Amino acid sequence: MARVPPHRQEERRLREQLGRKLTWSEKTTIGLFQYHPELRTVWGDLEADVPVVTPQRAPQPGGFKATLLPFQQESLYWMRQQEQGVWKGGILADEMGMGKTIQMLSLLFTDRRKPNLIVAPTVAIMQWKNEIEAHTTGFEVSLWHGHARARDISDLRKFDIVLTTYAVLESSFRKQEAGFKRKGAIVKEQSPIHAIKWQRIILDEAHNIKERSTNTAKGAFELVGKYRWCLSGTPLQNRVGELYSLIRFLGGDPFAYYFCKLCSCKSLHWKFTDRRGCDDCGHTPMNHTCYWNNEILTPIQKHGMRDEGKTAFRKLRILLDRMMLRRTKVERADDLGLPPRTVIVRRDFFSMEEKELYLSLFSDAKRQYSTYVDEGTVLNNYSNIFSLLTRMRQMACHPDLVLKSRRNIEISGEIEEATICRLCHDIAEDAIKSTCHHVFDRACVTQYIEASVQGNPDCPVCHSPLSIDLEAPAIEQDEEIALKARQGILGRLDHNVWRSSTKIEALVEELDKLRHQDSTTKSIVFSQFVNFLDLIAWRLQKAGFRICRLEGTMSPQARDATIKHFMNNVEVTIFLVSLKAGGVALNLTEASRVYLMDSWWNPAVEYQAMDRIHRLGQHRPVHAIKLVVEDSIESRIVQLQEKKNAMIHATLSTDESAMGRLTEEDLGFLFRL
Repeated sequence: MARVPPHRQEERRLREQLGRKLTWSEKTTIGLFQYHPELRTVWGDLEADVPVVTPQRAPQPGGFKATLLPFQQESLYWMRQQEQGVWKGGILADEMGMGKTIQMLSLLFTDRRKPNLIVAPTVAIMQWKNEIEAHTTGFEVSLWHGHARARDISDLRKFDIVLTTYAVLESSFRKQEAGFKRKGAIVKEQSPIHAIKWQRIILDEAHNIKERSTNTAKGAFELVGKYRWCLSGTPLQNRVGELYSLIRFLGGDPFAYYFCKLCSCKSLHWKFTDRRGCDDCGHTPMNHTCYWNNEILTPIQKHGMRDEGKTAFRKLRILLDRMMLRRTKVERADDLGLPPRTVIVRRDFFSMEEKELYLSLFSDAKRQYSTYVDEGTVLNNYSNIFSLLTRMRQMACHPDLVLKSRRNIEISGEIEEATICRLCHDIAEDAIKSTCHHVFDRACVTQYIEASVQGNPDCPVCHSPLSIDLEAPAIEQDEEIALKARQGILGRLDHNVWRSSTKIEALVEELDKLRHQDSTTKSIVFSQFVNFLDLIAWRLQKAGFRICRLEGTMSPQARDATIKHFMNNVEVTIFLVSLKAGGVALNLTEASRVYLMDSWWNPAVEYQAMDRIHRLGQHRPVHAIKLVVEDSIESRIVQLQEKKNAMIHATLSTDESAMGRLTEEDLGFLFRL
């Protein structure tokens, strides 16, 4: 008679004890305990053996030019303790605008061992360089960016701090691992930043690695350093699963590991070269599980705050309490001395002509959606639904964004393929290409994936399974083609008969009123759609406003020059910024007004935009105005944002509510008038 495996015997015993069938998670846990008995006591050992560091005030570092606020002195103490503990680093998750850059520089200043690597979004590396020069002395800094960056490893080791971007990190890692074509052959090139053992590796805006399967995340995982730090005011934006990459980067054992349920195999990597058997033990992928998924992600996704989900949330809190420090502006208001921030939702109504156009578009969209519902094919047509939603959002901004879009005007295939996002049909400022060779703006396709009701959505163009590296370097465009595309929607309008929109006129009204109250007050205007910013710029210039623009195609040096122009010229009062290009890592405290022209599914993006001005160094009261058109899809998006805010608050605080992706019920809600 065949012998019953021990884990099957344990399953039978537990099933009889509970009087019900076991869940997949329970079966997996039993299998893991059989061959990895150390996992039985992980959470108890973590609570008992790894104390939560209680922040205390460290003394002001001598010679450091910035005076640390009390909570920043506490974080300096906390960071020193974390580096001496089991994690050798951690997550500094203070709310945006509380000076995480200064806090990290204080740590580097008090322990000047080198070299140190800082990886940041492109828009932020010049700000890091400026902050280092302003607040420290004696640091040699290398800006490792652009085609002329140094390749000599020994040269890089000489610097105290090396600054680079996520795009460069990804490119260097990809060329090292996969290689690139040169004269018909595949050539691999060693990545200098992966060949150095760094003293500290610091990921600024660390949520850039939230998708574990991208080359950027893998490139970050493979960096070698003694201490590792993640800086992010929004470590969690959409789903609890996004925290995995941060845990993995920090090297959390066993939380970031994959375990085999049939043997003692354990690995940080998903290693199935032939896609059939593990490279180490030979067992199938089905018999391997990620400990994070089993203990945290899957129970929360399936149960929310009930039963196993509630237990998983408690485990997550135990883990985060020991590796993350988060303070909010409200909690440390006395230390910060920040002026108040007021968020105002301005609600306007369509004109008769706009409403007629919108209702026509909405009727067509609703009829198409109802067809999918009746046929039971909502999930199969997610890409089409997303396109319908995007067009309704654009119509609420200005009808020309739909009527005069590239989608509706014949143009050459070369320009469309090279520069136009196939989701929003707008100029792709930060263009990346899927494996099926379709071009998207990075922010648009990220939003598309995050909002998906499917686990892995289809390509919105060819409807094959979408495979795209969200952190791949931007497509380099021919300058002449880029110039033609950059003329954008203004080149397709008859300026003699062009009419503004309700939303643009609402903005002009707000800015004109502000101009009469105080002509020196500066404002930031954010939109997701570049063509919409073009229309806004045209209208504001006709109204006599001096403006400047921040665009995704700018180099770090050009962005820095544009920001300084806005900050240093009193007559330039309006800064038009694409949410795709400048929603994070900017310090624009000369402004005290933010206007959000269109709502995103992800509320964290909007708060990041608001916090470009509500941060240390701001002395004026801050007003953030969200412009929403009533009786349109926008008012419903605002309501859905509240659900995501609840999920973020649940994980980063002690609240007990959560949500994941948009559900079919959410889509139905959006298509109700």
